[in-house]
Amino acid sequence: MLIELKNVSHIYDDGQVTEALRNINLTIREREFIGLVGHTGSGKSTLVQLLNGLIKPSTGTITIDGLNITEGKTSLLGIRRKIGLVFQYPEHQLFEETIYGDVAFGPRNLQLEEEEVEIRVREALELVGLDYEEFKDRSPFNLSGGQQRKVAIAGVLAMKPEVLILDEPSAGLDPQGRQQLINLLEYLYEEKGMTIILVSHRMEEIARLSNRVIVMSEGEIIFDDRPEKVFSEVERIRQLGLDLPEITEILWRLNKKGLQVRTDLFSLTEAVEEISKELRGAEPC
Repeated sequence: MLIELKNVSHIYDDGQVTEALRNINLTIREREFIGLVGHTGSGKSTLVQLLNGLIKPSTGTITIDGLNITEGKTSLLGIRRKIGLVFQYPEHQLFEETIYGDVAFGPRNLQLEEEEVEIRVREALELVGLDYEEFKDRSPFNLSGGQQRKVAIAGVLAMKPEVLILDEPSAGLDPQGRQQLINLLEYLYEEKGMTIILVSHRMEEIARLSNRVIVMSEGEIIFDDRPEKVFSEVERIRQLGLDLPEITEILWRLNKKGLQVRTDLFSLTEAVEEISKELRGAEPC
């Protein structure tokens, strides 16, 4: 799937005109894992809602697989079948009496046979780590917050999207829940070949998972490059009000202190090895 945005701008007019996006040009290709970052109000959420067809741009065009979705005759159901969007705190959108009903809602809207719906519900629940037989008849409102998050994500996965967009999916999760989510995203990307767009303020997640990072500010794209390239722009990243990944921050500070270590590493193991190697090299013979 190829997604193209050409000269896309979006203006909110709710009594006070706000230009949320300004002249965005962007191409998203198959099998990319994109980290989308920016301070509050930078335009991230507006951008991902445009990709899913929830809102339309004020100007410009959005093309998905050659289909211009900004035209009035476009089937948005078809677009949302291809591009799944998981909102921040998606558990707030649970509404069915049973977990099965919630996860089945999207596939049923596709007018699939009930046998196929059941297969999709089972697969989606198992993907997020919830046993089908144990959970299918339970109320989603009697689950823990982390389990509700899993049900909401399963509801999107049951649509079998080609692109999965997640807006701050780890917000409010404990460390175990965050790690389970990371494991799921890695599996969907590496094993299922899914294109993923992850919106997150957790730079460690972005640096670890993404092969492309897009940084936004005031409705514009400031950086669009590999993580190691983007996070090497330390001063500019800070000027934009963003944090560095913790490991990058440590390596950068060591460099400022005179220890010549690489700053384009994002795993703790690699960072420890790099620091140890430099310290050994600095030891007098």
